[in-house]
Amino acid sequence: MVYYFIKTPLPVLFPLPCYVGCICSFSQTKMENGFEDLIASYIENKVGISEHFLSPELANHLKQNLIDLNQKSLLLAAGIGNSEKVSYDGAIRSDSIYWLDKKHKNVFEDEFFTQIDAFILYLNESCYAGITGYEFHYSLYEKGDFYLKHLDQFKNNPSRKYSMISYLNSNWQESDGGELMIHQENNNQKIAPTQGKTIFFKSNELVHEVLITNNTRMSITGWLKSD
Repeated sequence: MVYYFIKTPLPVLFPLPCYVGCICSFSQTKMENGFEDLIASYIENKVGISEHFLSPELANHLKQNLIDLNQKSLLLAAGIGNSEKVSYDGAIRSDSIYWLDKKHKNVFEDEFFTQIDAFILYLNESCYAGITGYEFHYSLYEKGDFYLKHLDQFKNNPSRKYSMISYLNSNWQESDGGELMIHQENNNQKIAPTQGKTIFFKSNELVHEVLITNNTRMSITGWLKSD
């Protein structure tokens, strides 16, 4: 489900901006720091990384949502391509997904959406990004799953502008594998999918893949869009 971003104040969660001399709550300051971490690291090397974009509490609740959905057999095999031209090939990707939707009226998904709204407001106002919508899904990789090299932007639809991945894996070990491998000229980057971490990059620029996982690997993956 694609949601359109409407520029409205977010007075409770993220009053913009926080100027020198104002008084901010710890949670608001921490959220803004996470936004700035993503943007600053993206500007530096085309891959934004915030180690604690999601709070531990929200990450745990979203992870439990995903576990519950999987236990109810509600996840579906992930496809390749968009709704206009979708195919399924387990030799290319083998994860399962479930789309987040405001119609679910799930308090934790709504909290996640509120944080994404706040980030888009920050991104648009600080970087003139022009983002107008977004879509996100849960993603589950079981042992042995992977996703081969690909770009996120479709050839027949350029609306995906930025990719975002938020990880939900506590106590992740190097032996668990499942790293996100981002391919850049002379600078391949292997990123561990540790809980709370969020990755941000342009959807049409960076070829990437998910390496074979040796443990259950969970995330929320999505795209900031401009139609």
